[in-house]
Amino acid sequence: MEEITAEEIAQHYSAAIDSVNLINTGQPADMDDTEWADCKARNVEHLKIMVAKDFMQGEDLAPLNAAIAA
Repeated sequence: MEEITAEEIAQHYSAAIDSVNLINTGQPADMDDTEWADCKARNVEHLKIMVAKDFMQGEDLAPLNAAIAA
């Protein structure tokens, strides 16, 4: 198994927080319902993948889990 650095973990966590922020902000005015549903589903899937990663277990996963549940 390949080792992951602290910097790489920070990058993954930052990308996950970007997904959280996008979900929490809600549907942009210029995006139709179908586009929003697809965008939200992709970001939720991303968060589920990140929460399942062993290297993420030392991070604060509460905002990720909350966005998944929303």
